[in-house]
Amino acid sequence: MKSINLWVILLLVSLFSGCGESTNVKMESQDYSQVNEYVPDKMAENNMLRGIEYMRLGMYDVALNKLEMAIKLDEKYAEGHNALAVLHERLGQNDRARQHYEKAVVLKPLDSDIQNNYGQFLCKRKQGQWQEADAHFRTAVENPVYRTPEIPYTNAGMCALRNNHLEQAEGYLRKALQINSQFVPALHNMAILSYDRRRYTLAQDYLQRYLKVAKQTSQTLWLGIRIARALNDRDTEASYARLLRSQFPDSDETASLDRSSVVPK
Repeated sequence: MKSINLWVILLLVSLFSGCGESTNVKMESQDYSQVNEYVPDKMAENNMLRGIEYMRLGMYDVALNKLEMAIKLDEKYAEGHNALAVLHERLGQNDRARQHYEKAVVLKPLDSDIQNNYGQFLCKRKQGQWQEADAHFRTAVENPVYRTPEIPYTNAGMCALRNNHLEQAEGYLRKALQINSQFVPALHNMAILSYDRRRYTLAQDYLQRYLKVAKQTSQTLWLGIRIARALNDRDTEASYARLLRSQFPDSDETASLDRSSVVPK
């Protein structure tokens, strides 16, 4: 069962940075106090922040104008290049996205958000070649003062799961949950991973933990149905099936249910 696509959620959390080539260096050899030393041009920063807000609102043409203005005002503004890379990625302009991700990482190679973002970009674009993306995620978590390491740990787990490296995926996702036991993407993907490994009771436990902090989606309902089937829990299967059909009638998951269901409609 493939992982839910949570890349956009995790990317937006760390949008104020960029992504690039891994330095592959040891933590103790780096001076992380210098990561945020650069002070960008104020007008460039204002344009970048406005561009991100327009992107959030779906006003991509205006966002593009603001973000291009930001890096025109300050070509060394790594966060501006990162935000522009995110926008190009969302527009499907992957060559341009890569250029700005790589520019951002050259400007700020020790920035954990930058390494995380470029890692997720590479994982999505290079399925089956996950090692390069994994190196960026590992570089991201090497920073001892990084405030949200659960994000790159979760992205690393999702990338490993996507490429069927289940042992590595479990290790990364467990580390994410050790840091933040309620981190929704990690809980969801641990439920998926546990199901994939036929640990159905454990999958059910992770799904219940997820539901304590997040709402049901078509993906979680379909996962719950499959877990219930594996556990021969017909009541839960039927309950989730009714919810899926009533709340998400046009979803891909409902179509999958209808093709495979032994539960009466």
